[in-house]
This record gives sequence, structure tokens and C-alpha cells, in this order.
Amino acid sequence: MTTEDVLTHATLRERQLDDVRLETSAYEAAGAMPVMGRASYLPSFEFSTEGLARSDQFAAWRNSFAAMLELTEIEPTTTDFGGRQKLWDLGSLVLAQIGTDSLEFSSLPGHVRRDPVDHWTMTVLLSGQIRTDAARSAFAAGPGEVQIHSLGGCFTGVVDRSEMLILFVPRDLSLETAATLGSAEFSTLSTGMGRLFSDYLVDVANRLPMLTQADLPGLAAATRAMILACVSPSADHIEAAEGPIANVLLERARQLVRNRLLDPKLGSELVRRELGISRTRLYNLFEPFGGVMHYIQHRRLLSAYAALADPKDRRLIFQIAEECGFSDGAEFSRAFKRAFGDSPSEVRNRGGGGIPIRLGLEDCPSEERLGVLLRRLQG
Repeated sequence: MTTEDVLTHATLRERQLDDVRLETSAYEAAGAMPVMGRASYLPSFEFSTEGLARSDQFAAWRNSFAAMLELTEIEPTTTDFGGRQKLWDLGSLVLAQIGTDSLEFSSLPGHVRRDPVDHWTMTVLLSGQIRTDAARSAFAAGPGEVQIHSLGGCFTGVVDRSEMLILFVPRDLSLETAATLGSAEFSTLSTGMGRLFSDYLVDVANRLPMLTQADLPGLAAATRAMILACVSPSADHIEAAEGPIANVLLERARQLVRNRLLDPKLGSELVRRELGISRTRLYNLFEPFGGVMHYIQHRRLLSAYAALADPKDRRLIFQIAEECGFSDGAEFSRAFKRAFGDSPSEVRNRGGGGIPIRLGLEDCPSEERLGVLLRRLQG
């Protein structure tokens, strides 16, 4: 599997799940046990202070970070201290999803280290704020920004009640990565490329439940390329990370379409402006989907199908069509029939049942099956 294949495979898998409205809890594993029925996928390892006695909560949380940081509770009270972590072993990298109440942190003095941990951390804030004081700089990060720390250096800091992702990068990942992160340690990536890396890491975390051990070499290569491209941008680095960057841009576009699906202004130009890319780049991103407008129309048709299949939604068909961006009823009916094989009235009269995962290939004339499969794959 190539670097680009890893996240492309996950993208296709997510599209399938998204289209049939399947959702998975972000915290479905318990302890160090893989999710039942999904042993072939990457296991996650969890820890939480929930359920512990109040007197033990912060001590347990502090102990969980003892190999890398010293933690101090800011205002010890009788209220609970909340902390939870979810870890993924990615072979040459480790990713942690952390939620914590406010606390102070500091690096460990060299003389107290029994097993020195000297990695770089790339922390993406999902909510909250982190402020850090290092020997030569003081810096802060808010949601969507990336901070780079060196666990072998000296620093102190404060974190508000926050959610974050932390990527642990070993110093021997590669010589080029070491030079890049070494020059950027103890800083915040506040550039556009830094935001791109933030989006990439969030995207990876969302897709990890769909990856297997066989995907890890490609994922590591993609992440290394993204670090080089986003921390130390150059023409060569950006070209090497072209596949992962394209996936991040595509995920941004998909999120934008989901959020503004019923906005009559939603179109290719709006998407292009929001992504900050050229028309050519936008065309290349959505070429596998038949173009950005085809993708938007398909998402709107899915929304219309969900409304028509909902027995509680008694709006007239033309009202649903108009809300989904179709001013011509005949055009809506033709597009709907092409997409799902049934007319809007047939779906409404069937009394619900949701969007079918299969389009009934066994009942489809054999000469039409390839076309049905290819349209389904088109999304």
C-alpha cells in the first residue's frame, strides 16, 4: 500500500459509512482491549479518572504522565478532576487523544529520570488553551493550532480545560525529520501549513478505527511527509506530501458541503474560496466524484432521500426538493431516480426504511450491474 493509498482507502470507507448514516463512538474500547468484532483493526488503549475516588483522581492522572512530565493541580478542590486518554501505537509513532481539566506542567529534571523519554511532541488543540515558557521563548496555542515541544528540553506551562491530540515523534524517525523538528521545537505553527497539519492529524485520528496493522508503514510515511511539508515548507517537501495534503483538502471540502448543504450559495466557487485553492486544484480534487457540483448534488439527493423516507416528515415532495436546491420538480425526480432507482413518490409511499446499502444487484439485469456498481463507487 502506497503513502497515498492509506488515507484514500480510509476516505472511501468513510464515505460508505457516512452515506448510510452509521456512527461510531469515539470511545468504544475499554482499557487495553480491542473493540469486539474488530480485532483486525488497530487496538486503542484507554485510561480515565472517572470512577476513581476524588482523592486518587489527580494522582492517577499525574502518574500516567510521569515518564514525560510533572503535573501540578492548579486549584485542588473537592470537585472531581477529569482526565481521559486514548492511545494508538502506530509502530514508529504514537498518537494520543487527551481530555484534561486545568493543570500546570513542567519538564522532568535530568537527574530524576530513570528511563529518559526524549521525543518531540506535536500537540493539536481541539479546545482550550496551552501556554508554555521555555528557555528562549514563551508561546501559546489555541484550537486548531500546533505546538512543538521537546521532552528533553526545559519548559513549564499551563493548560486550561482542554481537548487535544498529541503526536509523539521519535528523534530517530529520520534525519530530515529530526533537523526539521529540532529547528522548530518550542514554537507554535501559526501558518496556513500549520493549520493544514492540524487538519491532517484530526483526520488521521478519525480514521484510525478503520485502519489495520498493514496500513501503518504507509501512514508513517504520509505523516513524515506532512511534518516536513508543514513545518519546513519547500517545493520538494510539499510535492512529497501531495497525496496526504489532497486528502486533507478533500476532507475540508466535504465538511464544508455537509455544513452548508442547504445553502443556495453553495457551489464550486464558494468551495474554492473557502479552501483557498485554484480552480484547477479543485477540479482535480473532485474529478473522481464527477466534479464538485455533482458531489454537492449527490449529497443533496441523499438529504432528500432521508427526508422522504422519514415517516415523521410530512412536507410535500416539492418542498423537500426546493430546500435541497432543486427548483425544477421534473429535474429533481429524474436525478433522484438515477441515483436511487426509485422515484421520490415511491420512496415516500414505501413508508421509510432509510437509504438502502445495496441497490438490489440480484434483481438488476446482468448487463446493468457494472453500471450500478460504478455509480455506487462514484458516490
